[in-house]
Amino acid sequence: MQYVLEKNSMKTLTGKVVWLTGASSGIGEALAIELAKEGCKLILSARRKNELQRVQKLAELSDENCLLLPLDLEQYHDFENLKNIALQKFNRIDVLVNNAGISQRSLAIETSIEVDKRLMEVNYIGTVTLTKTLLPHFIKNKSGLIVTVTSAVGKIPSPWRSSYAAAKHALHGFFDSLRAECYQDGLRVLLVCPGFVATNVSVNALTGNGETTGKMDAATAKGISAKKCAQGIVAAMKAEKQEVVIGGIKEKFGVWTKRHFPLLFSVMIRKMAVR
Repeated sequence: MQYVLEKNSMKTLTGKVVWLTGASSGIGEALAIELAKEGCKLILSARRKNELQRVQKLAELSDENCLLLPLDLEQYHDFENLKNIALQKFNRIDVLVNNAGISQRSLAIETSIEVDKRLMEVNYIGTVTLTKTLLPHFIKNKSGLIVTVTSAVGKIPSPWRSSYAAAKHALHGFFDSLRAECYQDGLRVLLVCPGFVATNVSVNALTGNGETTGKMDAATAKGISAKKCAQGIVAAMKAEKQEVVIGGIKEKFGVWTKRHFPLLFSVMIRKMAVR
């Protein structure tokens, strides 16, 4: 997989104002810490303010360099107001990191349409709405970076994640199109596709009836650390990549096989341990 460098270099992140969603745990928490090390000013968003306060302390961010902005991706009507609060604090936003989302662990036949809708509302519609809220700001400034954390499942769909995979595929379609549309406006787009990462993503994943699983997948528990994933994201941002797969050999081999040998991949995925 090859990548080309785009204009408006971001070789350094020092001093950049970064709005990070899903910042209260997992990859988001680790990414907040890594971005703070890079000298970024951070707008941290998630639903739980107390957890954002904990992350701010872990990242050793002062109130001057950090804004806690509780956000729920299903509450679209709040986004414009939240953007204005962020701009009042820092006057500009250089990077949006769309990291918040929710996963799934259920067979398609057992999944209610209400769960399908919620996965799309949170993972796709909420992410796209927040992105569109910031687009005029980026285009006016003729610069900006949008980092969207999708999933390896956005490239290689697997059993037990049908609607989650659909939402992640939708993100790829939207942001690949957006990258082409806004290139002349100085806006860059990075799609991040993590494989198995050892976080609580499976614990919080939705089952077919909308309840959370409440348990850790064996495959997830064996994944790479959130810190390693976050370091990979920061490296991809600085290297100006358009897309990056971050994970173990199994996930990277799966993406390569799906692209070059799709029939072989269809056999492999039926036998692969994904829970």
